[in-house]
Amino acid sequence: MLITFKSKAYPDVMMYQDHAKRILDLLNKEPEIGVITSAEAERAVQLLEHEIEESRKHPPTDEVAQDIKAHHIEDDDPEHEQVQMVSFSTRAYPMLEMLRAARDHKCDILWGV
Repeated sequence: MLITFKSKAYPDVMMYQDHAKRILDLLNKEPEIGVITSAEAERAVQLLEHEIEESRKHPPTDEVAQDIKAHHIEDDDPEHEQVQMVSFSTRAYPMLEMLRAARDHKCDILWGV
């Protein structure tokens, strides 16, 4: 399921619920419906920046790579793109930018409404 985050300060950000859940858990928010107020945005930016920094200190393990390969159908087609892991920092970046814009423009972020 997709979550669309909306703010007057930034273009919409869409994320799979599974990927957004890590960010929303960090901010003590529910994935179904919610708001990050402009007053909460500064603290949210700090928390997310810290989580991104911590995630970069811990590279993915071999088990993660094996899991990805196990769920990917092996194909001998040379035209088929190779499976690539997407880091937490890459997934979180659009949300971090939205939070910064919300903080700077004093706008809320809404989802599920």
